[in-house]
Amino acid sequence: MPDFRVYSPLATAAAAELHLGAAESHHLVVVNRCSRGDPVVVFDGRGREWQCECADPAKTGAILTVRSTQQAPARAPELTLAQALPKGATMDEIVRQATELGVVRIIPLLTERTQVHLDGERAAKKVEKWHTGAVEAAKQCGNPWLPAFTPVQKLADLLAHAGGYELKLVASLHAGATSLRKTIETFRAKHGHAPRRVLWLVGPEGDFSPAEMTECLLAGCVPITLGPLVLRCDTAAVAALAVVGYELNC
Repeated sequence: MPDFRVYSPLATAAAAELHLGAAESHHLVVVNRCSRGDPVVVFDGRGREWQCECADPAKTGAILTVRSTQQAPARAPELTLAQALPKGATMDEIVRQATELGVVRIIPLLTERTQVHLDGERAAKKVEKWHTGAVEAAKQCGNPWLPAFTPVQKLADLLAHAGGYELKLVASLHAGATSLRKTIETFRAKHGHAPRRVLWLVGPEGDFSPAEMTECLLAGCVPITLGPLVLRCDTAAVAALAVVGYELNC
């Protein structure tokens, strides 16, 4: 894979030449020091990539000549992370690492123990910042897909509309939590195939409340153990996604 990757959401599939905006041009030419003739991969965040050659390394409007294009297959299985909002900039790092681990959707949650409350313009700015972080992570790891971000929502609202997921999981320290491997084996035995749409719920600092955990169980979520130690919510999110990715070979 070439060292240079740039994001261009408006690029057309049949384009013979791509013109980058000022921000991407600056990052490519000034920060990464791309020169004329260097190979560059352009991606649109929806699975399409263009293999290009830098024709004009202009700092405010680089021009790339397209050599070939390809459409990556959709991520399988489709992983969604429903993450209770943590304090500070922790969510920024969760988004970056979730992008590296291939999630297709990130759902920011408000829960009883959530100490961060976003609404209106502040919420929109946060989502924009998370999207920027996801783009940076996708450039670094070579992921041609960017996760979608839903509006911030309450746990009860998510659970009420989660019927489309084949497997719903919630990270849990409670007695009775099972291993992910056993849960997937049980699913395969019952359905004859691995789950194709998976939802992972991860709580905030202090975890979901007992009442919220009961809501999750009543909605069909399977409580999954991530080990005997108490993990930070960002560590739990990464561990959960990494484990399910390993178990489902994604």
